[in-house]
Amino acid sequence: MTQAQLPDELPGGLQDALERHDLPGAQRWLDATPPHLVADELARMDTVDAVIAFRLLPKDQAISVFEELEPVDQQGILMGLRDSAFLEVVEAMDPDDRVRMLREAPAKIAQRVLAGLSPRERRVTSALLGYPEGSVGRYMTPETVPLNQHLTVERALQRVRARGAEAETVYTLPVVDSGRHLTGVVELRELVLSEPDRTVADLVVTEAPRAYATDPAEDAARLMRETNVLDLPVVDSEDRLVGLLTIDDAVEVIEAADTEDVARQSGSAPWEGHYMAASVWQLARYRVVWLLLLLLAATLTVTVTRAFEGTLEEVTQLAMFIPLLIGTGGNTGAQAATAAVRALAVGEVRGSDLFAVIWRECRVGLVLGLILAALGLGLGSIFVGPDIAAVVGVTLVIICAWAATVGGTMPLLAKRFRIDPAVVSAPMVTTLVDATGLVIYFLVARALLGL
Repeated sequence: MTQAQLPDELPGGLQDALERHDLPGAQRWLDATPPHLVADELARMDTVDAVIAFRLLPKDQAISVFEELEPVDQQGILMGLRDSAFLEVVEAMDPDDRVRMLREAPAKIAQRVLAGLSPRERRVTSALLGYPEGSVGRYMTPETVPLNQHLTVERALQRVRARGAEAETVYTLPVVDSGRHLTGVVELRELVLSEPDRTVADLVVTEAPRAYATDPAEDAARLMRETNVLDLPVVDSEDRLVGLLTIDDAVEVIEAADTEDVARQSGSAPWEGHYMAASVWQLARYRVVWLLLLLLAATLTVTVTRAFEGTLEEVTQLAMFIPLLIGTGGNTGAQAATAAVRALAVGEVRGSDLFAVIWRECRVGLVLGLILAALGLGLGSIFVGPDIAAVVGVTLVIICAWAATVGGTMPLLAKRFRIDPAVVSAPMVTTLVDATGLVIYFLVARALLGL
């Protein structure tokens, strides 16, 4: 599509055409727009308009668009379709995409979907739904083209041609023995470029990465990223092939995990669906719980301030630096927490690295504190004199070391106690460091000023 043909530059848009009841105009917009952009536009609409637009799509394009939608948007469109169109859509979906939609669907929709499937598709879908929530089994495709290791290249290619249309991917071909136990994989490229009389056993990669169907999907997806494979074989507890995790599903798994981590790190609950389609009340509801919890936690700061009220009355200039110190401590802790959560997510740090992380972050915090203290001493001496400046400088060193240590270790401790590390990251660390930072500040002031 050329720049001049982009959907946003066509006369009017899809929503505008529907509001004018201009169905031919909406049809032209849909015909000129790629499926992923159509899906994004449908996700922005209310359910009624989205269903009207979806019903204008040709069957093949409708399936492509439908699979690009988030599960919550898919459910809304399905509820607005007639039985015949409903059955066409759910029957044509890939099994793993169908399971993804059903994972959080209301029981009414799930029952209607399963009841409308052909016996084969119902059997495949039920098998995938039988795997644990969040496991690779829920995301893999069972539609593969396994090859026996004793086949010749010529016979293997004949099998790919005969069954390839039924499979979701043929780029990576699992190789199995007579008992369907996985022995390795062979790339389609290798088969095409090899002599016809060679055997698959000559080409198979026996050390290829694999995942068990009950493994966490996020771990399997990150393994694919680390090993640069397009498809990951999935086996059962006895190493029998049960499916493949494809690269498109792996990308979705990682994106969903990263989206959830970002939401948790900012003190919010992750939500389903398109941001622009969510109401103000929905967005507020997802954020308010954490804000209430953090507000209650922040009362520690008030309590600490009241406990050292006498110190503030004796040296009122100390109050001037409270925002600077707790802000610096909170930011230092948030930086360390974000780094730790990211390192945990990509496997750079393990739970056994706890003490190594403590030692590393404590030193990082000391370096940061010394740099900031040098600046604080200079500015403080100008505005409030050397005594208060010394208090601020020493406090900055201690607070930065403490904040970095807390921020770096809390996610690891959360992981050890099977809590999502992102939940105890930046906002919680910041609140904790604010309160303890004030205690450090007033204790240093009492020690250095003799209060």
